[in-house]
Amino acid sequence: MIVVVMQPTYLPWLGYFDLMDNADVFVILDTVQFEKQCWQQRNKIKGSDGKGKWLSVPVVHALGQKILDVKIDTQDPWKRKHWGTIEQYYKRAPYWGKYSGSLAAIYASPWDSLCEFNLALIDLFRGHLGIGTKMVRSSQLPVAGEKVGLLVSICHCLKADVYLSTVGSAVYIEENNIFSAEGISLQYHQYVHPAYKQMFGEFVPYMSALDLLFNEGPESLNIIRSGRRPSVPDLRKAEGKI
Repeated sequence: MIVVVMQPTYLPWLGYFDLMDNADVFVILDTVQFEKQCWQQRNKIKGSDGKGKWLSVPVVHALGQKILDVKIDTQDPWKRKHWGTIEQYYKRAPYWGKYSGSLAAIYASPWDSLCEFNLALIDLFRGHLGIGTKMVRSSQLPVAGEKVGLLVSICHCLKADVYLSTVGSAVYIEENNIFSAEGISLQYHQYVHPAYKQMFGEFVPYMSALDLLFNEGPESLNIIRSGRRPSVPDLRKAEGKI
């Protein structure tokens, strides 16, 4: 059984959903410390000038806060700004009419929890994409530990024998790689960003998955999967170092 553990990103990119599609269980890691100006509160969409535009959710930040405890700054009219920007850039996209209503409903709803808001968007996107992977939150699991220890604890709790990791997490995983000793196969996710039909000039990668949905509609999941490469157990092999 394959487990993936990821923090609840705001408007995630394609690779996030490829990881989800690859997993048997996708764990939302909401019990670790929140870092300001991270992917949990901001992401990019493509602007009419052909460049990526940041959308950032304002938060009330307190030192040491866990992700699940982070509150949105409700005094800021950010929802109106974000939705107005999304509408401005995508209202002429081929699939605006298919997906805009459900997305608008989320932005129109009251939110004070950043995590709950992100989870609503993630759940909406995976539904539109057709990804049926089971999703649970780390705060709902009887697990403990930090960094690699926490990941191993989650795997044991879910009876997983494979942990699929992002390449970026290797920085701390390889400092204390105890997966094999714990009877768990560690695999690194390999993903090459696919190109797709996009508005406003040349293709720009690493935008939010909403860019893909509005431009490609029902083909979106096939496009996401086209970027997948075989995962590898040794990151050095993936990087061509050995």
